[in-house]
Amino acid sequence: MTSPLENPDPESHAVTPILHNLVLFTEVLRRLGLDVGSGNMLDLIQATEYTPLGRRQDFRQAARSILVHRKRDIPLFDEAFDVFWRKPASGQSTYDLRSMGEQRRFRQPQVGPPPASDPDGTDGTEDEEDGSEDRVDLTRTYSVREVLRQKDFSQFTPQEVEAAREMMARLSWNLGSRQTRRLAPGQGVRLDLRRTLRGNLKFGGELLELSYRVPKIKTRPLVLICDVSGSMERYTRMLLHFIHSVAGGLDRVEAFLFATRLTRITRHLGHRGVDQTVSRVSKAVPDWAGGTRIGEALKSFNFQWLRRVVRGGAVVLVISDGWDRGEPELLAKEMSRLQRSCHRLIWLNPLLGSQAYQPLTRGMQAALPYIDDFMPVNNLNSLEALGRRLSSLEPRRNLGPRPPTKEPEEPEVSGPERPTGDGIQAPGDPANLPTFRHPLWGRSRR
Repeated sequence: MTSPLENPDPESHAVTPILHNLVLFTEVLRRLGLDVGSGNMLDLIQATEYTPLGRRQDFRQAARSILVHRKRDIPLFDEAFDVFWRKPASGQSTYDLRSMGEQRRFRQPQVGPPPASDPDGTDGTEDEEDGSEDRVDLTRTYSVREVLRQKDFSQFTPQEVEAAREMMARLSWNLGSRQTRRLAPGQGVRLDLRRTLRGNLKFGGELLELSYRVPKIKTRPLVLICDVSGSMERYTRMLLHFIHSVAGGLDRVEAFLFATRLTRITRHLGHRGVDQTVSRVSKAVPDWAGGTRIGEALKSFNFQWLRRVVRGGAVVLVISDGWDRGEPELLAKEMSRLQRSCHRLIWLNPLLGSQAYQPLTRGMQAALPYIDDFMPVNNLNSLEALGRRLSSLEPRRNLGPRPPTKEPEEPEVSGPERPTGDGIQAPGDPANLPTFRHPLWGRSRR
């Protein structure tokens, strides 16, 4: 049986237009991020022997079953199929094709490779009057993943949130390790006397084999303190996805949310489903999308949870835009206390991703002297930069200045006054002041 793609003339080596379009379609899918290889293209060509190209729906199902290997790529394949295999002269697109390079959303673009240059040196730009300015050059467009990495979290659609969540799950987090005070058997310099004596009993008590101990190595814990006030509402859902993905990749993670009060949500992060986690967390936080009092929330954390969770050189991430309705002096005092209690204090601000942003609010001005790293958290690229920063933390840092404290004014204590010769009352001499003396003091006991 002959394939409809084969050329009926055996002496001619020209490629049929259908075969050329199939190759171009697989190239489009590959540039959009799908895992399509040359073997899949050959399988698709062989499938045309049993699936006629004239039956559009049958050809779509055959191509989807051969070229799509992941469930999350099905919507992207359907959109690319409708764009590529459509009528070239009429119809309008209702899909958001900006990921494939289209500048005007509801206009029909001509998707294809760049025009080939003529032998006489022309590059095919003379026929722009025929509508070639609407042609999409697929070799110069960004893939969907690259667009998603640079897109702000506040502009995500529900489908993009799902794709971004899967990309977050593949990020690696490494906070480094630290030496503990506990010791373990190893090749060190400290002698393990107990193991040495027990191991040399076979030699009659002679110390012939020595055992040593080394400090234990543990990974640093991570503490997340996230702002869920009204000004952070457009970023809150994506940040909760981020917290859930980080908690699944590390052993010791503590998470807190605050607006006007502090709420611990660590026990809610144990659920495997992120949607279930987000719904339960939103019900557990009473001040969701309310006002912002960062200083009071940090004070509650420092007095109630600091010694419980910030142990062993923990890294603390504070996620907030810095809009605060509390006192800046209180925020500076609690930030100074928190910085001196942890290994690293990192502030993540979603507004920092904008080039026009300047930390001019009172809250950010009060907190900046006590921040070790000030970083944005508005897209996936910023999360990757955060992961690289956490894996290369320096052992030493510069602590911020201690906030000024108001010393209580001591009341003036005046002694008893005595009259002077001029009738003016003057303070008496402390040596001549009357003192109380018990009548039994100084007497010897019989």
